[in-house]
Amino acid sequence: MTTIPHLDRVRIRRTLTFWLRPAFVLRVVGRFQRVAGFDRAVALASSALTGLIPLAIIAGSVLPEIGGKDAAQRIIDRYDLTGGGAEAVTDAFSPAAGTESDVTLMGVLLLLVAVLSFSRAAQRLFEQTWELKPLSVRNSVNGLLWIAGLVAYTALSGWIHGVLDLSRLQIGATLALLPVSAVFLAWSGRVLTAKRLTWRTLLPFGAVGALLLAVYSTGASVYVPHMFDTYATRYGVIGAVFAMISALFCVMVVVVGAAALGREVSDELARIRNGERPPDGEIRREWDALIGESRSRWAVLREQIDRRRGKAGPPPAST
Repeated sequence: MTTIPHLDRVRIRRTLTFWLRPAFVLRVVGRFQRVAGFDRAVALASSALTGLIPLAIIAGSVLPEIGGKDAAQRIIDRYDLTGGGAEAVTDAFSPAAGTESDVTLMGVLLLLVAVLSFSRAAQRLFEQTWELKPLSVRNSVNGLLWIAGLVAYTALSGWIHGVLDLSRLQIGATLALLPVSAVFLAWSGRVLTAKRLTWRTLLPFGAVGALLLAVYSTGASVYVPHMFDTYATRYGVIGAVFAMISALFCVMVVVVGAAALGREVSDELARIRNGERPPDGEIRREWDALIGESRSRWAVLREQIDRRRGKAGPPPAST
């Protein structure tokens, strides 16, 4: 009976050292750099802002007529915005005074171009991460299907947060959304790659992405309201746009990072299924080499600090 906890600790330690070993972490970092992770996140956030805000405004002009909430009110309720932040969001999503709010054919066409630009940006993320041949506009039908799925996922997410938000951190709603987010992320990769990636390949990305988005959502529930209030106070209505682009950028960094990590986890699981798992001795050697190199660099750094202190000499005596 006393050996079972020890065996569990050994298994947990081996699992962590396997997935967090230096070679695997470096592969994930290298994958993130190859897809230009931060640049990709900026492109995704920008296209999301230009595509989804007009879609939200049009939806907001329709939803109140059927008893729903407009986009601005949903954002205010989601992050409990008050004061200047709530006013800036309301003004940002409201049509200009004295203008017509009717939806025209030209407006619909421009909206389609904007949302398809966002879907192609997300499509390129999967194609570059999994090194697939680009489909570009040939995958536009699947892009529109994905936008429809994104709208449904966003609506479901808002409804879950509205029902289960019992605290500021919104942990209950975040936990309830974990499986939904995992399925949506995996489905997104499946649709945007025209089914060139299998469910087995995409499930690690879905699981990792859902977990990372849950962690970000918990932190965002505290930080985002402060960011909206600060930007709105400093810049007015345009401050709400700055806050939204900042929040979207953080979300996209999480998604791009999850894609890089999910790709490497999927490849590693494939190696394990093929019997290519490295032995524990090799994993231990990787850690020993990393620890030895870290200690060596620390010793050199301490030596340089000691030399600089020696050159500076003792402090002057006080009189």
